[in-house]
Amino acid sequence: MATDHSSDESTRLYHPYQSFDVPIKAQHLYKLPTSPEFLFTEESLKKRRSWGENLTFYTGTGYLGGSLAGAASGFISGVKSFEYGDTTKLKINRILNSSGHTGRSLGCKVGVVGLIYAGIESGVVAYADRDDAWTKVVAGFGTGTVFRAARGVRAAAVAGVLGGMASGAFVAGKRVLKLYAYV
Repeated sequence: MATDHSSDESTRLYHPYQSFDVPIKAQHLYKLPTSPEFLFTEESLKKRRSWGENLTFYTGTGYLGGSLAGAASGFISGVKSFEYGDTTKLKINRILNSSGHTGRSLGCKVGVVGLIYAGIESGVVAYADRDDAWTKVVAGFGTGTVFRAARGVRAAAVAGVLGGMASGAFVAGKRVLKLYAYV
């Protein structure tokens, strides 16, 4: 049973016991791909995450970041709410209640913003058939508009402009970071 172990750049040899000093014959090594495998060739040509991956990433990181920021803010407000004569148990209870409540509410709000952004960005990319800085700015504008639409036209317009500016600043900051920092 001869196997071809030539130096092919699309695969690499995998030795499951390489850290154990076990002599393994060459035919028992595995050839693993060095890049992700795609079912359709159209998927392999795109250099971006799918809409489902974007949805999960933006919603999850938004919820996690919002929860952490809300917990920190709640911690500060819990410490500020101490009263003279509070016992240690009561102080800890105030901190936990305040940080838990603020963390949950801010995490949910920022998670929803991430969810809306991911949906609008995926829709804009599918419609325009390109993924550049302007699609992210349009998605930020749309996210701000949709998130504040229930508060009226003026609030939605202001939030849309702020969302577009925030996503534009994020794109510009990411480009500057790639240019000057070796990440």
